[in-house]
Amino acid sequence: MLSMKNQVTVALASFGMSGKVFHGPLLKVNPKFKVKLVLERSKSLSKELFPDATIVKSYDDILTDTEVELVVVNTPDQLHYTMVKQALEAGKHVVVEKPATLRSAELQELIELAKEKDLLFTVFQNRRWDGDFRTVQKVIKEARFGRLVEFESHYDRYRTEITPDTWKEEGDEYCGVLYNLGSHMVDQAYVLFGKPQTVTAHLKTVRTGGKVADYYDIRLDYEGFSALLKCSYLVMDPGPRYTLNGEYGTFKKWGIDGQEDLLKAGTLPKGDEWGKEEEDWWGTLVYTENDEHVEELVETIPGDYRIFYDKLYKAVRNNKALPVNPAEALEVLKILEACLLSNKDRRTVIL
Repeated sequence: MLSMKNQVTVALASFGMSGKVFHGPLLKVNPKFKVKLVLERSKSLSKELFPDATIVKSYDDILTDTEVELVVVNTPDQLHYTMVKQALEAGKHVVVEKPATLRSAELQELIELAKEKDLLFTVFQNRRWDGDFRTVQKVIKEARFGRLVEFESHYDRYRTEITPDTWKEEGDEYCGVLYNLGSHMVDQAYVLFGKPQTVTAHLKTVRTGGKVADYYDIRLDYEGFSALLKCSYLVMDPGPRYTLNGEYGTFKKWGIDGQEDLLKAGTLPKGDEWGKEEEDWWGTLVYTENDEHVEELVETIPGDYRIFYDKLYKAVRNNKALPVNPAEALEVLKILEACLLSNKDRRTVIL
């Protein structure tokens, strides 16, 4: 059993959807971390998961607690920069929700500050550990469909209602679906392929009465192939989540990784069966080999968001690599900024 002195003491900067669904359950099941403080200004929802933690009403209570080593900044996007900066200046390691900041210049400043303070700073890009994405990585590496010609990824929803008085549904160009779901999809493309040569993006509002972009069509062009990233809030009958076309075949994968739904339902991420997907949702690979047509199911690698905090603990205690390097998050932000510019000027942006 892990000794108490080796645990990393944590404070959660909020306990909204992100805290309740993602960070809270992941920290709850990981004995390497101890949640000491949770910032809740008007509720006590965190007591269900963390009955021994102290609920505080002020962020200063977190910053001034000398026992807190790690602060999870999981507040609305526009607060990330200021709160991460304050935590670093207070000598705390930091996990921040994606997008790390709204502007790449802000993130660059925070990266330099963390380095100056000799502190760890990482970004919660949990969908790197989606089962479908982990499977896509394997399929691309094996390349049984030959040279990749086109990669297409969808994150579609059907959500006609517009939730009133929420920061995700009102505001400027940094609100809406691009910096929300787009942060995940661009990050996945960056993990797979690195920095694109050019970016072309179209953003629009498709829901009646919508005030922010709830649709995007992003094209990232690389040497010899393209990555297409699409999202819409008005897709009742979605197609494949991923489509990979190669010179000799195609891989298709339907459905969304099920971890988020399980976490929303209150299921704690425990056991060897966590993240496994039913065979009905496995992807299909068709390709030509030795002039023969081959069709096969590709078993989905189990998704596992627990890996993020396992890696983070090793980074904090054993000087291992961070689960997400903030320099990678910086490149993702630059791509998102190129998407805004491309849409505004109706042109392709060269990176």
